[in-house]
Amino acid sequence: MTVDTTVAMLDARLEASVRAGIERHADLLVDISHRIHASPELRFEEFAASALLADTLEANGFRVDRGVAGLPTAFVGEFGSTADGPTVAFFLEYDALEEIGHGCGHNVIAAMGLGAAVIAKEWMEEQKSPCGRILVVGSPGEEGGGGKNHLIDGGIIDDIDAAMLIHPSGENISGMRTLGRVALEFDFEGKAAHAAVSPHLGLNALDATVLTLNAIGLLRQQLPTDARVHTIVTNGGQATNVIPEHSTIRAYIRAEDTEYLVDQLQPRIENCARGAALATGTTVTITTQSPTYAALAPNPVLADLIESNFRRVGREVESLRGEVFPGSTDMGNVSQLVPSIQPNIEFEPGLGMHNREAAALAGGPVGDRAVRDGAQIMAMTALQLFSTPSLIADVRAAFDLGVKVGL
Repeated sequence: MTVDTTVAMLDARLEASVRAGIERHADLLVDISHRIHASPELRFEEFAASALLADTLEANGFRVDRGVAGLPTAFVGEFGSTADGPTVAFFLEYDALEEIGHGCGHNVIAAMGLGAAVIAKEWMEEQKSPCGRILVVGSPGEEGGGGKNHLIDGGIIDDIDAAMLIHPSGENISGMRTLGRVALEFDFEGKAAHAAVSPHLGLNALDATVLTLNAIGLLRQQLPTDARVHTIVTNGGQATNVIPEHSTIRAYIRAEDTEYLVDQLQPRIENCARGAALATGTTVTITTQSPTYAALAPNPVLADLIESNFRRVGREVESLRGEVFPGSTDMGNVSQLVPSIQPNIEFEPGLGMHNREAAALAGGPVGDRAVRDGAQIMAMTALQLFSTPSLIADVRAAFDLGVKVGL
């Protein structure tokens, strides 16, 4: 019997186990997805979703630690032991977006990750000998809060051998790179005065905001092609007949090279605001709104496994994509420290996320199919890692090489 045939037979047994698990739990997983979708909660306020997920893990035999890393809505579910083999982690996201609810499909992410973990645990219990540890990481505040950074600082990801999360999208992709991201707020303070009677006595904070935006616009010509800077004005004054005393800009700054992002691009953007304040006689306070998001570095070995498992559930899938995706995620911070993968699973071809259409799909049949397929894909991948020790060595070797070449 050739090695290839042996592996094929092994995969067939794993696939059968996973499909049986989905049959057992599909209704539960879809119900969880719908319940989270129906009650969207913003970053770090996901109390109902967190409790629902943690309670379900406990009901399925996981040890659960709630409120980890100082975050009330974060949790960790655990089964097995690091003494018995590798640790495979499923990351769950469950926060919603302002105004449009689950337009990023985090209800689907949470349900599919939970399902993969439960199915993998049941398979592990059927084995004649222990084979590792399953970790389920409830990570709140991905939408602008950088919750995974808090989990990293709290030591939650220590000893993870492979981490995974599947994200809804308009296409099936086994893995991709993303941009890093810095979130800044510029608060300008001037001096109020009557805009018609005594404007010369005022210091116009809104003028400082306008100058900052113009300076950033001019700077864009000198930026690398992958760099992105986008802003909104959250406060532009209080009355039209009063010189604006306060004005505020929020900005996201992105680039794939995290070192360049933090050491070069961020200071240049901040200097745009400082120069505007100097020119207008106002003052500016610059604050970071959330931890920095590092670029996502996908593990190619995990991507290969994920790709084959997409096809097993009947989805055509694109291989690990070479060009960078111009979005950002705090899963990037995890990927810089442990071997990780974040594939995309298709809702509808060409769909853009963060809109009302995506939110509607996340709570309907399209989202339900993604829950079932995503849980199978990740469970299959985890079972392959647990049952084939050489794969973990390959995953680690690819990660180490990626770090060396600066990916």
